[in-house]
Amino acid sequence: MANHRQAIKRNKQRIQRQAHHRHYRTTMRTHVKRLRAAIEGADQDAAKSALVAAVPVIDRCAQKGVIPHRRASRLVSRLTLAVQRLPQA
Repeated sequence: MANHRQAIKRNKQRIQRQAHHRHYRTTMRTHVKRLRAAIEGADQDAAKSALVAAVPVIDRCAQKGVIPHRRASRLVSRLTLAVQRLPQA
């Protein structure tokens, strides 16, 4: 347990930051999960709309430091490629 005032403060800040990041991370994962479900269902219209919704959320998470920029870029790239590979309706 923290014994100094500064250590107590840093622990409180860590807990607040974890909660803040958890919100963004779960929101991002939900969007990605919806997109992957649309891709598996081979529904191109739903996949494209889910991609349009998911990309800004992923970018926002990277911008806020929830995930690394390269991971966000890689995720967007792979999801976009998966949507493009769907058969035309």
